[in-house]
Amino acid sequence: GVCHSDLHQVRGEWPIPHFFPMVPGHEVVGEVIEVGSEVKKYKKGDRVGVGCMVDSCKSCDNCNKDLEQYCIGSGWTGTYNALIKDEAKINIKNHSMGENLYGGYSTSITVREDFVLKVPGNIPQEKAGPLLCAGITVYSPLVHFGAKKGGEGFHTAVVGFGGLGHMAVKIAKAMGNTVTVVSRGTKKMEAAKACGADNYVNSKDSKEMKAATNKFDLILNTVAANHEVREYMALLKVDGTMCMLGIPPEAFKMMAFDFIFQRKRLAGSLIGGIKETQEMLDFCAEHKLVPDTEMINAKDINKAYHKLSVGANDASRYVIDMSTLKEGLKVEEEPKIDMSSWKPHAAAMFFPPESNAHKKPQDKEQSALPSV
Repeated sequence: GVCHSDLHQVRGEWPIPHFFPMVPGHEVVGEVIEVGSEVKKYKKGDRVGVGCMVDSCKSCDNCNKDLEQYCIGSGWTGTYNALIKDEAKINIKNHSMGENLYGGYSTSITVREDFVLKVPGNIPQEKAGPLLCAGITVYSPLVHFGAKKGGEGFHTAVVGFGGLGHMAVKIAKAMGNTVTVVSRGTKKMEAAKACGADNYVNSKDSKEMKAATNKFDLILNTVAANHEVREYMALLKVDGTMCMLGIPPEAFKMMAFDFIFQRKRLAGSLIGGIKETQEMLDFCAEHKLVPDTEMINAKDINKAYHKLSVGANDASRYVIDMSTLKEGLKVEEEPKIDMSSWKPHAAAMFFPPESNAHKKPQDKEQSALPSV
């Protein structure tokens, strides 16, 4: 699966270290072709998935609560754009500072069994991958903030209707919620209703936004681009929560007044632990929920990235058929992509430093890699 965070990291748009060469991909589904001698959970031929992380300390308070994504020991290890510095864990030293992990845009991937998931048989291969990021990213906050328990009397709004948003609608509806999509313009209204949305609010229409004031128990904000977050706080009921899922590159402004009146909350959520991710897969299998996907060949990745960058991918999730990745493959360039227009985050770090093609002579030298 192709995630918007793949695009962010390829472009260096987040204030984090970026390790190159980078092989993205954290929505991986395939068949086990080999297992180590101590593997107990899986065997050759099993259909499995690998999501956004491939390791954690497995011993801190959060890991012991099945919250590996919030590991406070060694920190969780991403499936790609992650560096292993611990000599005891390095398999191949392919980077000057350790082992640079490569993701799912590949023909195979090796992962410890504790971070591998069983894919239910009734979920089609090409539909399963996006559930391992988009699916769990929306499922976890829906459970945590009461949507699953709230059922029919719970009103959930989904801001943004793309890869994350359309899965949020499907899962919230399966939990029995009344679901409203909030999006700029009306071009996604029909698709939202087709996914099960009960209502649609055009955020560019001030009358529609005013009519939606004090309506929602939970807002899942899935927008990954810079936007005015404050305007959505007014839509929450008393004790309502807006949960940030998309990660805009820049900071946004809020005021205390946005929270104090009606005792509202702004929260965030990051994927889910392995146990909860398996729970999500089983829930989707039980309710026959799958993402809307568009299969692409490996050579078309730049075209897919361009559509993601301009919001032209509707609500579908791109999925790469990795059987099309062959030696000597020529990636087709997207003529509309102007790399000079990319804007790496001011606090982004690049390793090795020369991989940052956007660096100017007058730019300050980047800081060293942080310890965590």
